[in-house]
Amino acid sequence: MKQAKFEILGEINALLPTNKRGTGFIYTFQGEQSVKHLIESLGIPHTEVGQIQANGHQIDFRYIVQDNDRITVLPISFNNRPPVENNLVPEAQQDRFVLDNHLGRLAFYLRMLGFDCLYRNDYQDELLAHVSHQQGRILLTRDRRLLMRNSVIYGYLVRSKMPRQQLVEVLRRYDLYDRIAPFRRCMRCNGLLQEVRKDEVFDRLQPLTRKYFDDFRICPQCGQIYWKGSHYERMMQIIGQVAQPQTDQVKSQSKPQ
Repeated sequence: MKQAKFEILGEINALLPTNKRGTGFIYTFQGEQSVKHLIESLGIPHTEVGQIQANGHQIDFRYIVQDNDRITVLPISFNNRPPVENNLVPEAQQDRFVLDNHLGRLAFYLRMLGFDCLYRNDYQDELLAHVSHQQGRILLTRDRRLLMRNSVIYGYLVRSKMPRQQLVEVLRRYDLYDRIAPFRRCMRCNGLLQEVRKDEVFDRLQPLTRKYFDDFRICPQCGQIYWKGSHYERMMQIIGQVAQPQTDQVKSQSKPQ
């Protein structure tokens, strides 16, 4: 049997089993084990890891942990991140996402803010990982095992179960506040909206909509029509609540599953 002392720093400490949170702990293991395997066996997906040190020296995920090693694991931080050359996760296009089946409302909110989000309620895990890898999209999920797939490079483990709080998490994690551009995407299919004349969609409008509204947009992909009705005011309230950077830590954060 071999032993190594692990110290998990920052927000990813909360992903550990309860009896290992806080200070460092001794990890007992057999055979030759990569540091990636040991970290993920503790419940921390590699997509959450920014840097790893062994005995004070920078290492990568391939490092084989030795008996009596001191392993320090640091989280990714996009607001206060380490030098790029030392960061284990390469830079992603931070405003392109793919979301798993259980995050439909979050996909709606992100599209409402103008972000490119692929979402279907029948996505299988293998396809999600493939799309994330092939298109360089950030995979958003509450499924730790999905993020542990080797093909997934960019990903975030969504902590909260509440959609609006999930939205705040993602905005904070990727520092997206300056990229918010509301109502430019279809919230049904993710297509980019285009202006359309009222007379071109007149026969598709309800009588009161025809009477009181004149400005319309349409999704060229699915044909959905948008205008500034009562739903617009409700969405503007949500945008006003989440669109400013928050200095405090995300509150009421649910425990990860």
